Amino acid sequence: MLEFRRGLPPGDTGRGSLAHGQMVVPHTHVRGQLLYPSTGALATTTERGTWVAPANRITWTPPGFEHSHRAYGETEVRRIDLPVRLGRFLPALPSVFAVTPLLREALLALSDGRPRGPGPRHRLRGLIIDELTDAPQQELYLPEPSDDRLRSVTSLLHADPASSATLRELGRSTGASERVLSRLFQEELGVSFRQWRSMLRVQHALVLLGDGQAVTTVSARLGWANPTSFIEAFVAVVGETPGRYQIGLRRT
Repeated sequence: MLEFRRGLPPGDTGRGSLAHGQMVVPHTHVRGQLLYPSTGALATTTERGTWVAPANRITWTPPGFEHSHRAYGETEVRRIDLPVRLGRFLPALPSVFAVTPLLREALLALSDGRPRGPGPRHRLRGLIIDELTDAPQQELYLPEPSDDRLRSVTSLLHADPASSATLRELGRSTGASERVLSRLFQEELGVSFRQWRSMLRVQHALVLLGDGQAVTTVSARLGWANPTSFIEAFVAVVGETPGRYQIGLRRT
């Protein structure tokens, strides 16, 4: 179960906080779970990869998926558990959604700890489901490989996202050729090496931007050749510029 520094009250909704870097060990839920980081950012990891939800996104984990969490920054999390009959309206795989103003208010209201009767709780849940089914998915998803050679490469990049090493150079430490690794990226992960590394850097950029760091600083820290390249990569994954993303965070 999700353990916070300030514990959640009993029941299927609540709020709590996680310290920067705090981990939640792998676990599963009988119900589906929505987690909304109203501040900070929350990463959810399964065997399929990692989804990141910053403060203007919400993460959905279906029942039965083993997953873990990690907080980036001081992260306040709102939790909504959904029974199977409601969860069936949402994707069968972990997902991240954009949070509309109406959705945000419903999430905050349902998880604020105030006693509510079955009727109001049911209507709030229904509103949340309606908003999620209409909201665009914002995957912010980084797939993880199962092939040992590919995992060796991705582990090196996880340790140093700013690394400028080529696939050929990374392959030397794993005993696999550039050609083999390139094929594995496409066949197993469905993306190229460049795309995967870019997505990894964008996930790290979300955290740094959430800390208030300047776009040019984030670009340099994560190894992009120039801020323009960073902005283009960020827009391709997130759907908005880093600057607009930061403005949106200040409005949450």
